[in-house]
Amino acid sequence: MTTQPVPPAQPTPPPPAAQAYLSELFSLEGRVAVVTGGSSGIGRAITGALARAGASVVVVARGEAGLTATVGELTAEGCRAAWVSADLSTREGVRTAAERAVEAFGEPGILVNSAGINLRPPMDELGEDVWDATMAVNLEAPFLLGQRFGPGMAERGYGRIIHISSQQAHRAFVQSGAYGASKGALEALARSQAEAWSPRGVTCNVLVPGFVMTPLNARLSSDPEKVAALAARTMIGRNGLAGDFAGAAVFLASAASAYVTGQSLFVDGGLSVH
Repeated sequence: MTTQPVPPAQPTPPPPAAQAYLSELFSLEGRVAVVTGGSSGIGRAITGALARAGASVVVVARGEAGLTATVGELTAEGCRAAWVSADLSTREGVRTAAERAVEAFGEPGILVNSAGINLRPPMDELGEDVWDATMAVNLEAPFLLGQRFGPGMAERGYGRIIHISSQQAHRAFVQSGAYGASKGALEALARSQAEAWSPRGVTCNVLVPGFVMTPLNARLSSDPEKVAALAARTMIGRNGLAGDFAGAAVFLASAASAYVTGQSLFVDGGLSVH
């Protein structure tokens, strides 16, 4: 007796009503997004997620190689994307970046502040130069970009501001220094922005990663014992990947999150509560 192999079941496409429902909740068609630090790590994953969900995305970062690679990948898939090379460590650099960003697709309805620097010398050695540089990129740039784009979003009745924070905003470890202080202030900034603009349709929220293997964490990533110890602290049993932030970013950028504002959403595998 012979038997024919049973072919694997093919996934059933969702019915039109389901497609329409999901699109109404999560589609970013017609939206314009600006993502700082969007050419590497978590920022790049968020850039890709927003673009694939339908947004026209402008990526702002320093290195042209990463920018062209990111935008090239997305445009090859049929997404709408453009890039701006900018230095966000000065007020003039931030202002210039903002004006160049709107040239591609117009004023944004979504702003993601992912750009950051991670300089953490021992506290005894923390000088004013490191403090100033950290605050300029991690806190002042998001403030200035919010001041540039937030009021316009409020006038139009729709806006989404998303900041990328850190565990160091909530707990001190691995020499938090100026970095932890900047991220704690960033989360407070989100609440202030939410208070100001959410009554007019602009939500402001924060994504809080656990340990993610990105260039920003290169120092920790090079120590296998510390990497393993951090994974063991999670409930899921692994460290984060940049792609873990795609769904959360689309949610916070979309109509689905209209009643979520001033919040810090931990995307950390349970590290913060374990």
